[in-house]
Amino acid sequence: AGSLPDELSGGQKQRVAIARCLSMEPEIILFDEPTSALDPTMISEVLAVIRRLAKEGMTMAIVTHEMGFARDVSNRVFYMDEGIIYESGPPEQVFAAPKREKTISFINRLRNFIYEIKSASYDLYAMNGQIEQFCEKHFLSQKMVQNTLLAVEEALNLYFSVPNAGPLKLTLSYSEKSEEMHIILEDQNEAGNFLEKVRADDNLGMTILQAIVHDIAYSRSAAGNKLSMLLNENMRRE
Repeated sequence: AGSLPDELSGGQKQRVAIARCLSMEPEIILFDEPTSALDPTMISEVLAVIRRLAKEGMTMAIVTHEMGFARDVSNRVFYMDEGIIYESGPPEQVFAAPKREKTISFINRLRNFIYEIKSASYDLYAMNGQIEQFCEKHFLSQKMVQNTLLAVEEALNLYFSVPNAGPLKLTLSYSEKSEEMHIILEDQNEAGNFLEKVRADDNLGMTILQAIVHDIAYSRSAAGNKLSMLLNENMRRE
């Protein structure tokens, strides 16, 4: 209490600011990134104060990137993107089952790699080099890198074994939250799961692919065919 303002830590300054607001008996308090530029200890102290206010029934609007905190104390969440309220709802919906693409990407901390493949004569080595750069950027294990490359190569070999297979888009979607790697292939060919067409002809290729991935799922939309698969956990960890 006897300290000068510039002698207070960042967390102490935040708590003083909160006390100053409370002295005016407000109906609502706006917190704009209340934990920014604070060390972990100070963050926990400030969040503890805000949690106590929430339990006491204080109405608060909080702008934050602390998703765990937002999930714990809020009764309604607004995700802002594209300059608008992109998605909103109760925390159990927005955090556990977000509906829109950018919300899903933000909540799961998705990092995406997209590669357009025009024909079966694509440059495998150039693609693999870009995949390796993507994986290194996000500090993925060498085992995960190698098995991602293997799964992609086997999936593409199977895809282009189908007659008249056209161009496709390859997407690798890595979740920093769950440490999972999704492999997604999208094309505008006639409706149908290409894996169903090759299973009888290439048992070895399917055996290799199924040993690396699981949750293989096919869907069809106005945009075309989409096949997604998830790299097995034992293929991700050293």
